[in-house]
Amino acid sequence: MAEQRLGLIMNGVTGRMGTNQHLVRSIVAIRAQGGVTLANGDRVMPDPVLVGRNAAKLEELAEAHGIERWTTDLDAALDNPDDTVFFDAATTQLRAKLLRKAIAAGKHVYCEKPVAENLADALDLARRAKKAGIKHGVVQDKLFLPGLRKLRALIDSGFFGRILSVRGEFGYWVFEGDWQPINRPSWNYRKKDGGGIVLDMLCHWRYVLDNLFGEVRSVSCLGAIHVPRRWDENGKAYKADADDAAYATFELADGVIAQINSSWCTRPRRDDLVTFHVDGTLGSAVAGLHKCWSQARVNTPRPVWNPDVPQPIDLFKTWAEVPDAAVYDNGFKIEWEMFIRHVVEDAPFKWTLLEGAKGVQLAEAGLKSWKERRWVDVTPLKV
Repeated sequence: MAEQRLGLIMNGVTGRMGTNQHLVRSIVAIRAQGGVTLANGDRVMPDPVLVGRNAAKLEELAEAHGIERWTTDLDAALDNPDDTVFFDAATTQLRAKLLRKAIAAGKHVYCEKPVAENLADALDLARRAKKAGIKHGVVQDKLFLPGLRKLRALIDSGFFGRILSVRGEFGYWVFEGDWQPINRPSWNYRKKDGGGIVLDMLCHWRYVLDNLFGEVRSVSCLGAIHVPRRWDENGKAYKADADDAAYATFELADGVIAQINSSWCTRPRRDDLVTFHVDGTLGSAVAGLHKCWSQARVNTPRPVWNPDVPQPIDLFKTWAEVPDAAVYDNGFKIEWEMFIRHVVEDAPFKWTLLEGAKGVQLAEAGLKSWKERRWVDVTPLKV
């Protein structure tokens, strides 16, 4: 059993998501377990170089997690032939430019979503990657959450019969910053910095809907700026001009209807910060990040509408929790391992730059629907 080195250029890992999910819980965890096992028994050991603009942050992060290499010189990192994979988790506004540079340098590329700010750039990236013959992938983390994996198992088992509808609720209250510190970066609420919940979350909902319930065919979306004044990390007030809520309805293949509310201006009273309620002819289920509950046709209670008496049925107790069928690893780490196998041994990997472009396509369609106050069709993409 041999060990292979895989050099990774990791850009933008000093941010919250880059540090926690991609560096610490993915690459550092993979290194701690002894690498990624290939089909032939060999192991691949990721050897990252951390790239960013702040040398002090990079040095501190590298030292804290046993990483030997870091640099503020991205061009020099791309010039190193021993590092063959480029990963980006920095700002969306720079992603297309950085990925073009990495593709031109012959690197395999893996990145956070959105892959670009607009569909034209997203498709250009997919075409450049195809022409260059490099491996490419986009983070689609929610597919690997325990709750959605349990939901996937119910779908595959035929539990739902014919799926009728999906209702999603996502969000929580993001503090304005005047009474107490903000709990999301302020750039999310400034249009000039690439903020907005439509671009952020509809990219997620595209791959969730496409992979679990049916390809998205059309969308009707209403965005909103509910909180127009916020305070940034330094306590300075600013105009929040990017959408902080989106209310969308989707038509999927086979007649499935999906409705998903996304909001940073809601105080949730539900099982989790995101839930998906799925109704089918033979059963229903509700999935959150980790847990999933189901109710089969034969176990469905018979409610009677009577507003003059308190509800006699404890509706929550009529659902059964779907048990854990496995030990569920971190979703980001799972996809990282799949992408590493894809790069090294050409293992299957479907979440490519084209899939990322589909997310941007849906976000653009949602923004167009909001602006023009109408349904917008979502057509198949090709590269």
